[in-house]
Amino acid sequence: MTPAAPLARARVLATAIPFALAHLAALATPVVGVTPRAVALGVTLYLVRMWAVTAGYHRYFSHRTFKTGRAFQAALAFLAETSAQRGVLWWAAHHRDHHRHSDTARDVHSPVAHGFWRSHMGWIFLDDGASDLDRVRDLARFPELRWLDRHWFVPPVALAALCLAVAGWPGLFAGFFVSTVAVWHATFLVNSLSHVLGSRRYPTADQSRNNAVIALLTLGEGWHNNHHRYPSSARNGFRWWEVDVTYYVLRALAAMGLVWGLRPVPERVLRGGASDDPAAAPELPAADSLAV
Repeated sequence: MTPAAPLARARVLATAIPFALAHLAALATPVVGVTPRAVALGVTLYLVRMWAVTAGYHRYFSHRTFKTGRAFQAALAFLAETSAQRGVLWWAAHHRDHHRHSDTARDVHSPVAHGFWRSHMGWIFLDDGASDLDRVRDLARFPELRWLDRHWFVPPVALAALCLAVAGWPGLFAGFFVSTVAVWHATFLVNSLSHVLGSRRYPTADQSRNNAVIALLTLGEGWHNNHHRYPSSARNGFRWWEVDVTYYVLRALAAMGLVWGLRPVPERVLRGGASDDPAAAPELPAADSLAV
């Protein structure tokens, strides 16, 4: 046994135990009891946090598809971290690597390279939890984002405490744990099934696919082949019938002045022309697209 083996096992357990306990807590919900307030809380938290993951972690921090101010940027990071999907820098760095190495052996959550279950959630237990700051230098210059990344457990713990205070034990179990587990697996489906099941409008170099069911569950992320065709767009549903709730909310926030500069899909892409999208390459996004 190498000296690194016990450390590797410890890392797996450090992730697997809380992950398993959260699932057990969600399954224990009928025993604890369910109230209408707790159900309403759970549905609301699912929708709000799914939006924060898709609009915050994904479209803003990973791809910089729109601009916002520094205060709202921090609020987006905090809200996204209530989903308990680790820190904002960790998430963005991993996702940028996903696009850099999509569906190759270096893509840690590719079902093509590693099989369904490892791509869906197994890769999380093998990750060392470190944030690759070289991949997110544009984000790491903000001390508040670095703090949130290091202390990523603070937002979900605070939210869990709030759920308990607002709706008692049913609020904690049905409101927090059930919605958290649901957000996890809906997000994971984009890694796994969206590279296996669905249609391919664009012949991208990977196996990304459009899946309407996953798009509904994730507020628009299921239009994954569209996204891999042009990652710089703030909109994943390229056609009017492709429901993209995340984009609709971003449009509303833009009307309120909280965000701006939503990047569109170029007409040449809609027509199926060749892409010159810089976000499809491994280079970092332009620095002027971050908070001001």
